[in-house]
Amino acid sequence: MSTILLIVLILLLVGAVPAWPYSRGWGYYPSGLLGIVLIVLIVLLLTGRL
Repeated sequence: MSTILLIVLILLLVGAVPAWPYSRGWGYYPSGLLGIVLIVLIVLLLTGRL
């Protein structure tokens, strides 16, 4: 389970970088989504549910 979460986080990090021309208009949405996912994972780790 933790390996799958690690792979998903790496893919989100790569997707949040606005390096491609078509993704420059996305704004803060990819990094905001990544931040929300990280906060949820940290809360789950601290409560011991993950």
